[in-house]
Amino acid sequence: MSAPSHPSTGQVRENAQLFVLAALAWALLSCATPASQFPDAQSAIARMRAVQSCSRGVRADAKLDYFEKGHRVRGSILYKAMLPEKLRFDVYSPFGVMLSTLTSDGKDFALYDLRQKQFLRGPANACNVARFTRVPLPPFVLVQLLRGEAPVLVHEPRAASIEWSAWSKEYRIRIPSKNQAVEEIKLEIVDQDWDKPWQQQRLRVTEVRVEQQGIELYVAELRDHQPAQTAPPRVDEDGLEPPVPPSGPQCSAELPRGVRINVPESSQDLVIRNEEIQHNPPLSHGDFLQSPPGGVAVRYARCSDHP
Repeated sequence: MSAPSHPSTGQVRENAQLFVLAALAWALLSCATPASQFPDAQSAIARMRAVQSCSRGVRADAKLDYFEKGHRVRGSILYKAMLPEKLRFDVYSPFGVMLSTLTSDGKDFALYDLRQKQFLRGPANACNVARFTRVPLPPFVLVQLLRGEAPVLVHEPRAASIEWSAWSKEYRIRIPSKNQAVEEIKLEIVDQDWDKPWQQQRLRVTEVRVEQQGIELYVAELRDHQPAQTAPPRVDEDGLEPPVPPSGPQCSAELPRGVRINVPESSQDLVIRNEEIQHNPPLSHGDFLQSPPGGVAVRYARCSDHP
């Protein structure tokens, strides 16, 4: 009989290295997993909403970039986005001159373009709002994203699933919906809440991806989350009218400073960089409605008119 073979010194060293690497990988993955995890997707969705529940909407001073068919357009904007689907965007030149205003109150849409001396009006829907944003999202979807919350497709609660990714340190929720639509939401835990029970964890929405029949409708990336504060009352400089209070309670929930929305099929890309953003701004009756000024062409904007 031949003598039993023994591993060489090199093999022993290689096996020891593999063991150490495996132990290190296991330790790293263990450290990248919260001690308390959400038991199901509905619990995580409810917690995401609870974190932002003090925010009725936002007001921001921002920079806007959009990319379409090889062209890039930049501008400075002031915007308000209020639940459930109210929007106002004012675009300014580098010299502080207002160039255009979009308003949508959830029912009526209007877009005044000073440069073209044109006033468009029509229904408040995705294709009309896209005349300004360049990405065809319904107003309620855009409001939710600007508030740092993921819009959630209608679905059967038991059909949604959730998993924890130790590599990227995030929750991933998958939501099958009607008409072969599927949504994926990525959620991060706020660093200070890593060791808390899942019922107390604050969550950041970092990505929302929606597809239908295998075609991606949009991908939204939310970045650079920071705490924001409630806007102060608006005070009449002349003291003729009483101050206008904030439109909601005190709120310090985090808001994304960067929002990027991409429509892969058409290569449309919208980037909003919030330089200053606040919760629950004071509101006026005409914030989300506008009438055509004199001397401009007024046109009814149908979806079929949108190139």
